[in-house]
Amino acid sequence: MPELPEVETVRRGLEKLVVGKRIATVRIAVPKMIKTGADRFSLALADQEIYGVGRRGKYLLFDFDQRVMISHLRMEGKYLLFPKTVPHNKHFHVFFDLKDGSTLVYQDVRKFGTFDLVSKSQLDVFFSQKKLGPEPTQKDFKLAPFERALQCSQKTIKPYLLDQTLVAGLGNIYVDEVLWAAKVHPECRSSDLSKAQIKRLHDETIRILQLAIVKGGSTVRTYHNVLGADGTMQHYLIVYGQTGKPCPRCGTPIQKIKVGGRGTHFCPKCQKR
Repeated sequence: MPELPEVETVRRGLEKLVVGKRIATVRIAVPKMIKTGADRFSLALADQEIYGVGRRGKYLLFDFDQRVMISHLRMEGKYLLFPKTVPHNKHFHVFFDLKDGSTLVYQDVRKFGTFDLVSKSQLDVFFSQKKLGPEPTQKDFKLAPFERALQCSQKTIKPYLLDQTLVAGLGNIYVDEVLWAAKVHPECRSSDLSKAQIKRLHDETIRILQLAIVKGGSTVRTYHNVLGADGTMQHYLIVYGQTGKPCPRCGTPIQKIKVGGRGTHFCPKCQKR
């Protein structure tokens, strides 16, 4: 957590809260999070206006006209905006003091989140180096290259979908949901999938992630959006977190196993290996 739908929901909240505001100073409590150097980062963002907040995969993009701040929330990262006084919290690590007196705070219990600052002209290069796949939309996520990649790979399908090179944004929750919807066993070898299975994986990835965006993401454990509200997609999850409950398609109890080191939920009848 969070996955693409949750990051998109955070992006929309930040867009409402901070676009058009100008940074006065940046204070950094955990320098290791700043991949481009803490001092350079703070100096470069002082007196800069936030022109927009975008997203690429699970990355948030803060537009400062000539530069872009790339923020990855990892497992536990979140943003909070305080109009006046910022309360003490040992998990507050980066403070963006805004000229209107408010403070945008980055909170991260595990300190796994990262920040990069790149020139706008180098943004495509940054994501190319990450080998980040296309966005999960009809426009960007094309079936043909997806099919070719799977047919040529000996990788297990669940870890492959998680590695972000086939399509951006899938995490553990939504991979389980996509595999169930497509009737694909999470331990299948990619090259063993039929064209019909691959098409279902493609189509269900788009459908489920777009539905999750509409529902504001899934509030599981610690996720809340930047406005402090919960998402509702957890109420629409079919297999994730449903161990022992009957599969809605066939009634077989949902099982949980480990695949690639990740807890994995599936129906042993609907998703035969």
